[in-house]
Amino acid sequence: MRLRAPEAELPELDHILDLYWGGPERRITTLTTRIIAVNALALIMLMLGIVFLGQYHSNLIEARLESFNTEVELVTASLSEIGIEDGALNQQQAENMALRFSAMLGHHIRIFDENGQLIVDSVPQTSAGALTLKSGKDSLYTVQVLKNMARFIIKLLPQRKTLPEYPHISDLAQAGSYPNVEDALQNKYSISAWDDGKDSIILSGAAPLHKGEQTLGAILITRPAQDITRDIGDVWINVLGAFAITLVITVLLSIYLSGVIASPLRKLARAAEGVRKGKISLQDMPDFRHRKDEIGELSTAFTDMTNALSARMDSIERFAADVAHELKNPLTSLRSAIETASVVKKKKDKDKLMEIVRHDIERLDRLITDISHASRLDAELSRDVFEPISVQSVLNTLFNAYKDPLERKTEDQKSWDNHVQIQSTSVRSYSTFEKDVQVMGHGGRLEQVFQNILSNALSFAPDGSLVEIAVRADGKKIEIIFEDQGPGIPESKIESIFDRFYTQRPDHEAYGKHSGLGLSICKQVISAMGGEIFAENIKEPGGTVKGARFTVRLNKA
Repeated sequence: MRLRAPEAELPELDHILDLYWGGPERRITTLTTRIIAVNALALIMLMLGIVFLGQYHSNLIEARLESFNTEVELVTASLSEIGIEDGALNQQQAENMALRFSAMLGHHIRIFDENGQLIVDSVPQTSAGALTLKSGKDSLYTVQVLKNMARFIIKLLPQRKTLPEYPHISDLAQAGSYPNVEDALQNKYSISAWDDGKDSIILSGAAPLHKGEQTLGAILITRPAQDITRDIGDVWINVLGAFAITLVITVLLSIYLSGVIASPLRKLARAAEGVRKGKISLQDMPDFRHRKDEIGELSTAFTDMTNALSARMDSIERFAADVAHELKNPLTSLRSAIETASVVKKKKDKDKLMEIVRHDIERLDRLITDISHASRLDAELSRDVFEPISVQSVLNTLFNAYKDPLERKTEDQKSWDNHVQIQSTSVRSYSTFEKDVQVMGHGGRLEQVFQNILSNALSFAPDGSLVEIAVRADGKKIEIIFEDQGPGIPESKIESIFDRFYTQRPDHEAYGKHSGLGLSICKQVISAMGGEIFAENIKEPGGTVKGARFTVRLNKA
């Protein structure tokens, strides 16, 4: 059974979402969430580490500048106190102190006089712009590669601290070639961090040397901040270590998820193969319906499918047995008549036997036709498209089938009020609705159902009686009720009348005129439409049966 639905506005987008999120019923599913969480864990850890690395880089530079500022203030204060005599810089004294501080702190110290001439350099340079930096400890090549990777990543981070490039020193002897020295000669103090152009950081501090209010020179202290680069590299290695651990956990969780997903699927696959070969019963089927994920849904669908398949196989077996039984009766009668015909002498007896043969052949033909139709019905119903159907139109077609062509109503003339005389029985329809109503179904199938029920009612209706068809509402359902004034239905057979090949005909009707499949087909069709059909007796207050009532309940469109 298929219901016709409106077409999607963006089918391509819906298809893509279905591929990624597990179908149109539920976009983000439990199993999808688990898989995404496991696979995203390592990536999230790495991204958090990278973000932390950028922030740590900025904070580390600020911390080093603060400690470097303290050192610059200490050196400047000492030189101002000891290296100045009689209102002038004592070059020898200043040089001695600069060398001692340079050796102790590992910094490069330069002292300039009040005219901006370089008079002291704790680390002599052999070429313009060259800086002698204190080398760090050698490290393994792999570690160095990882640290270089950290420096490269930091360059790409928007939250990193951007540093100016350390200026090229064109004249080693002039203050103007050095950063911030001229400002220091103007009695200004500055601390800066620079990029040396080689993925390293240089810290510089320029301060005035003065005695009282008089500025007698300036000092420039620089130091390579290799400890910053080293610390960043160490943190990056720690981040990678955390990432590696997370990756291992992710792999283990993926293996676990693989077992959680693959193991039930394998069991279901083996069970399906076992069911196919007839080696597994329904009781032996693996049951994962307790799981609240796609595996649980699959197990539920698989169990329902297997139950439906088993029920269908049982139904086919019963159908085959019923067919064999029904065909055997006329065949037995045929055989008996033919065997008897060979021994009888009278023409009258032979004619009677030939009439029996003809009757049994007609019955066999009718049975085979009805059985063929019933056997195809399931497949046809599964392919039918159910859509809103006008109940008035179906009733109009039903009544027109019994009218003369010139008396038939057109589609524009359809109404609830219909009447037709069929032999000696009157048939009429009415409804509590003023306007037409629609039900979900298939027009042709519904006409067949109404035709079968009406034919059944007419066969039991006494001469001069009335068959009524009423249409009314019952909540969200529409009821179509057929009432006759016949003898009713035996109470013990009210459910059995919908079984295949059930026949209980009125006394005036010849045996073998019906196959017993009509009401069974009605129930099969109505069930496929999502409705129900049932029968009951119409009783007077005293309990006397005065007819039969068949009710068809369908979903309102």
